[in-house]
Amino acid sequence: MSQKILLTSKEVNIILHRLACQLVEKHLDFSDTILIGIQPRGTFLAERLKDLLEKEYKIPKIALGYLDITFFRDDFRRTNKPLEANKTQINFIVENKKVVFIDDVLYTGRSIRSALTAIQSFGRPSEIELLVLIDRRFSRHLPIQPDYRGRQVDAINDEKVQVCWKDQDGKDAVYLINK
Repeated sequence: MSQKILLTSKEVNIILHRLACQLVEKHLDFSDTILIGIQPRGTFLAERLKDLLEKEYKIPKIALGYLDITFFRDDFRRTNKPLEANKTQINFIVENKKVVFIDDVLYTGRSIRSALTAIQSFGRPSEIELLVLIDRRFSRHLPIQPDYRGRQVDAINDEKVQVCWKDQDGKDAVYLINK
């Protein structure tokens, strides 16, 4: 097994600022916008972006929620291992709001399809956008594309993209791992 670094800590930081600027450009004061981190790994990116938007770009009170998609996945009954659900934390109505789904890696698109189904339990958003740190563009099973992307990566199916976060893993970095 070998690994190649795709993004260093400095590059991750630059990308986070660029993504934050793109969000500000589109959503201005975020009064009608909600950020939703897809559990489990999208929550780290969502928290970092919220923190950046509030502290660096002085946007107060950004609504942030976490969405668990475990039981909305189309493959959740096809495995013998027990499922470990995460906690959904959405303490607001999404009815007529602009929702930005946030995830670390866009791979097949199945997680996002599941999130589209799961969010309906909280109302009907006026629109939904997708922000990802890494877009594995040649791996899609569904016609889903990000509105905001940090980096596009051409990885073949037996390669894995691993995103490390300072808060969770001790450092910010993205690796391409060959099995």
